[in-house]
Amino acid sequence: MGVSGCGKTTVGGLVARELGVPFLDGDSLHPVENVAKMAAGHPLTDEDRWPWLAIVGRELAAAGDSGMVLACSALRRTYRDAIREQAPDTIFLHLNGSKEVLAQRVGGRAGHFMPPALLDSQLATLEPLQEDERGVVVDIAAPVPEVVAAALKGIAAVAHSAEGAAGTRPRQFDVDLAAAPFNLDDDAVAWVEGTIGAMTLEEKIGQLFINHNNDYSPEYLDGVLENYHVGGMRYRPGPSAAVQEHIRYAQSKSRIPLLVASNPEMGGAGSCDDGTFVSTHLQAGSHPDKNIARQMGQVAGVETAALGCNWAFAPIVDIHYNWRNTVISTRSFGNTPEVVVERAKEYFDGISESPTACAMKHFPGDGMDERDQHVVTSYNTLPYEEWNRTYGHVYREMIAHGVQSIMAGHIGAPEVSRHFRPGLSDSEVLPATLSPELLQDLLRGELGFNGLVLTDASQMVGLTQAMKRKDLVPATIAAGCDMFLFFRNPAEDFQYMMDGYKSGLITEQRLHDALRRILGLKASLGLHRKSADELVPPAEALAVIGSAEHRAVAAGIADKTVTLVKDTAGNLPITPATHPRIRLYGISGGADFTRADPLAYLDVVKEELEAAGFQVHLFRTAEQREAAGEAGMNFMRVLSEEATGDYAEKYDAAFVFANVKGFAQEAAIRIKWSSPMAAEIPWYATEVPTVFVSLNQPNHLIDVPMVRTAIHAHAGTREAIRAAVEKIQGKSEFQGTFNENVFCGSFDTRL
Repeated sequence: MGVSGCGKTTVGGLVARELGVPFLDGDSLHPVENVAKMAAGHPLTDEDRWPWLAIVGRELAAAGDSGMVLACSALRRTYRDAIREQAPDTIFLHLNGSKEVLAQRVGGRAGHFMPPALLDSQLATLEPLQEDERGVVVDIAAPVPEVVAAALKGIAAVAHSAEGAAGTRPRQFDVDLAAAPFNLDDDAVAWVEGTIGAMTLEEKIGQLFINHNNDYSPEYLDGVLENYHVGGMRYRPGPSAAVQEHIRYAQSKSRIPLLVASNPEMGGAGSCDDGTFVSTHLQAGSHPDKNIARQMGQVAGVETAALGCNWAFAPIVDIHYNWRNTVISTRSFGNTPEVVVERAKEYFDGISESPTACAMKHFPGDGMDERDQHVVTSYNTLPYEEWNRTYGHVYREMIAHGVQSIMAGHIGAPEVSRHFRPGLSDSEVLPATLSPELLQDLLRGELGFNGLVLTDASQMVGLTQAMKRKDLVPATIAAGCDMFLFFRNPAEDFQYMMDGYKSGLITEQRLHDALRRILGLKASLGLHRKSADELVPPAEALAVIGSAEHRAVAAGIADKTVTLVKDTAGNLPITPATHPRIRLYGISGGADFTRADPLAYLDVVKEELEAAGFQVHLFRTAEQREAAGEAGMNFMRVLSEEATGDYAEKYDAAFVFANVKGFAQEAAIRIKWSSPMAAEIPWYATEVPTVFVSLNQPNHLIDVPMVRTAIHAHAGTREAIRAAVEKIQGKSEFQGTFNENVFCGSFDTRL
């Protein structure tokens, strides 16, 4: 290895002759497009190099024990890693020389397609061998016979050292199906190996995919299963009966049992339309009773198992350090590793009472960056030592607790990556789904995770901005993921994965290790012992979904977790006797991709307030009034009518209920008012007692610091709304807790 002009061909040929092995010049393996590009004076990009490096590695691997010498520039650590991915026992001989010596040699070569002008580029790219790389460095300034002699001596020393250590060097990243979290017996291991042995190549490639089912028709499922042989699926939520029948049909058509995933982050809700919303993760971390998280997991397990699901994309083990981060603000148990570990274990234990495996997410950990990886790559910027103390602690604890799978996020970790790849440039930092150092060196190696790794949804821009689709699809598996979450275009993605295998990017070892983990997870759930008609419960099992018992659990949790963040003006309690006339305002983030009415919750709020005895006067925006048939409406007119001097004579108190949601459409979520200087902004907090109730996001005080009474009810469910109304009246005590994120780092939010 070395830059052009260092003598790779000359010295390599002589070393090969002395060792009695074949010699091959790696330049001869370049595709014609690469040769033409270099001849025109243009340096190669990494996109040009990866296929070439895979070929180089395969040539070395094909030599087997007999060995060979191959000349290849291999200037960067990542390039050498790509070669080692194919041929792990490669020894690198770096022919090192000064710029002056190299320039002289390049200039003296006629007919070579490497112009001298590209020497500076190569030297800038060169990353010397690192301590953990098997290799030899030889100075080329000496005469060629001395260079060859030094090379042979160094190679012999490295080879001898490797032979001495060979008996003690484990293949640390190969799956052990008999160990946790699979814990398979001999019969189950035999099923895994026998099933893999009987698969066609197309079936093997198909097992790597998890399909997102967008259609309930048999024709759709037939196409997915017959053409792409997927290993798992997640469906689009719908009525529980339709979802269950969909899963039943899919399992009946699959030769190998399917992993069927759901997203039960809040209980049974999110898995089907009529599932029980128990609590958010934040809600489950907002009371001293850790059993709340266990109850959430228990209901989630019972309801999703009734559907026929066997895999939960939960719990979420991100740590909410940055209050501006709204993608996990309600989806994290809290802002410390301790509370996250405690509640995640409880959730896991609860859901594990049902026949369900968990996929905790999102490795290497969200909550530092404020951005949402659905729309942009985000980063965990902690130094390695601090990451290890916080996020690393969470993952170690959960791995030891038995979690079966981990979802890798499209989240980069620059300093953690550089711990394993010193000198990694900013442009080389990739999201975890594409980072061997995070998935292999860290997750498999240091953290000792033996289970299955899957990607987060591959349509997220946090992944797709990293490289072309045809490259990233197989690159995720090559990097260390075992399953790929969701086709974008099934035919294209399937072919991209197949091409990645055929090009050598996905090695035979990596493919079979992934397959063992996939089938191992299925066997750990006992799927291999069941007939197709036993994989999904009968229709009667759906009676547990949204049951009165489960809704009672939700109501009890709501009562415990509705939280009084502040009441600095002493406004509470507010009752129909003391403040009968209520002006009610509703705030939402507007309609999102779910197409649900964003203000539908206000009907429930109004009903609950009126049932308590309040007279409710609902505020309507200019847009709402115009939609109702009023002419000449605009925000200035609404403001002039609303903000009048007799406001306190018309209303005794103002209640603002905010249910601001947003997901995968913006990098962060804040309140968006209906118009400039909107009439619903709490200007009236100086006129009458004003109570602000959030039914979702915990960070609204940054936008409404003027309110002196703020409540976090966590959810827009009837149970949560009813509990909040009761506590506003003083009928029950506030029991919920909160962390410092609610004040958003600003002094005025505390006033």
